[in-house]
Amino acid sequence: MKRNYLWAALLSSLALAGCGTLSQVDAEGQTDKPVFPEIDKTTFQTGSYPNIDNLRQVQAGVTRDQLYDLLGRPHFAEGFKVREWDYLFHFNTAQGIKTCQFKVLFDEDMLGRSFYWQPSDCASVLDPAPKKVSIQPFSLSGDVAFAFGSAALTTAGLSTIRDIAGQLKQMSDVEQLTVSGHTDRIGSAASNQRLSQQRAQAVRNALSAQGIPAAVIQTQGFGQDRPLVNCDQQIRSDLIACLAPNRRVDIAVQGQR
Repeated sequence: MKRNYLWAALLSSLALAGCGTLSQVDAEGQTDKPVFPEIDKTTFQTGSYPNIDNLRQVQAGVTRDQLYDLLGRPHFAEGFKVREWDYLFHFNTAQGIKTCQFKVLFDEDMLGRSFYWQPSDCASVLDPAPKKVSIQPFSLSGDVAFAFGSAALTTAGLSTIRDIAGQLKQMSDVEQLTVSGHTDRIGSAASNQRLSQQRAQAVRNALSAQGIPAAVIQTQGFGQDRPLVNCDQQIRSDLIACLAPNRRVDIAVQGQR
């Protein structure tokens, strides 16, 4: 009776091995056609949300113990001494949850040698995330973009805005634009504050009209508080010319190239 029990256990193990071997795996752990199990036959119905950094560490030569530490146990009934492990992974994306199957094939020494995804585009989850960077800011000269003391954009100013919008559209992602208006010290502080805000708003409206989403554009006015130059000319025309660098609108960009 004991012998019959042992034979039954052995046959059961062999049967499981047959169930777990779906792909034709050669001695080097390769296959011409990986075969993925049906998702509804997973042993653990929910699958798992893997650690992306752990997934990136899975390379040729990985052992089963290392795979177990990095990814956990396989999600399907892999059987006895099989040469492939299958996982069911879920990933949170901007479009919602993406479900992927991940297969590892082992060579004769039971080292992982080849790796497959279904759908194949799931492999992109291992791509490094693009870094958000601060782009060199744009600056509009107030004397070119606006008439002296005015918040209405000139023809030259609108042309400059079109050029800036074209460059922004070439970026892969614009996260935020901060448009800052500045004036010189001529006039009262209150009127300069209003003028700087009005000019920043005019630039925001012009960028939006060129297709830049208004939701990513913030405006602020600093009036005369952040000068680039200081001048002490006594003749008004000379003073206006000297203070020209202070009359500007700056555009800071946060995003990805």
